[in-house]
Amino acid sequence: MKALKFLAILILPVTVYISFTNKGLLTLTPIFVFFGLVPLLELLFNPNKENLSKEQEAQEKENKLYTYILYATVPIQLFFLGWFLYMMQDAQLTNIEYIGRISAMGLLCGVIGINVGHELGHRNNRFDEFLGEVLLLSSLNTHFLPYHNAGHHFNVATPKDAATARKNEPLYLFWIRSHFQSYYQAWEVENARLKNSGRSWFHLQNRMLMYTLCNLLLLVGIFFFFGLKALLAFIAAAIFGILLLETVNYIEHYGLVRKQNDKGRYERVKRTHSWNSDHRIGMLMLFNLSRHSDHHYNGSKHYQLLKSLPESPQMPTGYPGMMLVALVPPLWFSIMNKKIQNL
Repeated sequence: MKALKFLAILILPVTVYISFTNKGLLTLTPIFVFFGLVPLLELLFNPNKENLSKEQEAQEKENKLYTYILYATVPIQLFFLGWFLYMMQDAQLTNIEYIGRISAMGLLCGVIGINVGHELGHRNNRFDEFLGEVLLLSSLNTHFLPYHNAGHHFNVATPKDAATARKNEPLYLFWIRSHFQSYYQAWEVENARLKNSGRSWFHLQNRMLMYTLCNLLLLVGIFFFFGLKALLAFIAAAIFGILLLETVNYIEHYGLVRKQNDKGRYERVKRTHSWNSDHRIGMLMLFNLSRHSDHHYNGSKHYQLLKSLPESPQMPTGYPGMMLVALVPPLWFSIMNKKIQNL
């Protein structure tokens, strides 16, 4: 029964349905809910620092329902993407309605397409990884997998990592640096992997080559079947989802740095190298992503097993609220720089 609480993710497609089937301000329902109502509610509930016991952990590790809930998000994402493309090809909408529906699809791209794709991409079986690739393709962010697994988790909290925000780095500059640097590093990771196995970079096993081809085919297919309006709307929604991801990256590691020894080697990744949040609603909606410290300590651990530990640095509120704070750099710096000093 513990797994059923993660069905809270269904709130998102319900709000997107409201956006897609209404006019005017109601098209902004997902934004109002997830960046208005949720941050307010998280201020009313105490963080949940409870962890599973060893016996419960062993039991929940074998509970396939947690994985089936992830699987269920795949047809949801694809259904809403198809509906969005069909709807936007001849849409006669006001500016508010365009913003509302594009941001609604963008939220799906960020929360389901990228976040669930991230969780499945960490699994050690090809079927789960393939579903993760499908979700990431639906958000035009397929380079995330090779970079995240072989780059970010290895270099986190060092200057080498594209997705670690430097202290006093504004969010808006981080968006650009992180996205394009991670894309470049994804190619580097794949090229090095193929070189080590004696293959050329121009090979069918180069995931970045295949991902790039799939992205291009998807864009051409959307243009061919749905037209230019739908294509531009999809690109805008994908960008919105990618910016959500990069904002999450920003708040997860801001200002945290691993120590270097005399030989220039960095200490191993610890639970002190990611900001943690145990706020209940964000945890449920993002499949425990906000227990990020334990995720980086053990990247292969499934989301239902992630722990809250006292040594992990804590954010003042949940992800949605902290993402809003990050949009105002002076406010963000005033809060988070003090927390860094106190670590």
